[in-house]
Amino acid sequence: MDEHIVISIARQYGSGGRTVGKMLAEKLGISFYDKEIIRMASDESGIDLGLFGKVEGGNKIKPSLFNKSSLYRGKLVQPDSKEFISDENIFSYQAKVVKDLAEKESYVIVGRCVNYVLKDRPNTLRVFVHAPWDFRVEQASEKISGSREEIEKFLLKDDKRKQEYYRKFTGGVWNDATNYDLCLNSGKLGFERCAEAIEAQLKIMLNK
Repeated sequence: MDEHIVISIARQYGSGGRTVGKMLAEKLGISFYDKEIIRMASDESGIDLGLFGKVEGGNKIKPSLFNKSSLYRGKLVQPDSKEFISDENIFSYQAKVVKDLAEKESYVIVGRCVNYVLKDRPNTLRVFVHAPWDFRVEQASEKISGSREEIEKFLLKDDKRKQEYYRKFTGGVWNDATNYDLCLNSGKLGFERCAEAIEAQLKIMLNK
């Protein structure tokens, strides 16, 4: 195979998508990326790491500000421009890192709208991992403290943040199945079987 494979995993918090991604990367013997991407993009651009965190964390994303001009088009703004530290340029640098990595190696990556950034790239498998609400609450309670009500509020807020982030830069709907090649219910399958299902789908894709 001449071209490296990329498996992008979008996931609901509490669905175990990150765990599945790490399992899969280990099974396949390839790299796993998550938040490392923003550090790499910060290093390459020279833009403060904290600004990447603010955009990704939803601090600057507001639905009312959505317009077509914010959609990702692959262009980078130079340091002498006042738009250099704009949300759009910060996203574009993340996307550049993702694309550059795909030229060098195969990997599994979580988040960052990679399913959209690499939507036209061959040998890219786009996955969405979701789970029933009670399952997500149970899984989230193992990572964050608080009452069930507080955890549920956190999950709702995180879902909203991801929807708004995805919409701002792609114009699409984050949890729309048509944006992915494979959607998996981790609450029914379990993490190990999710990883196995992705691996099986990957083999089918590569053998077309």
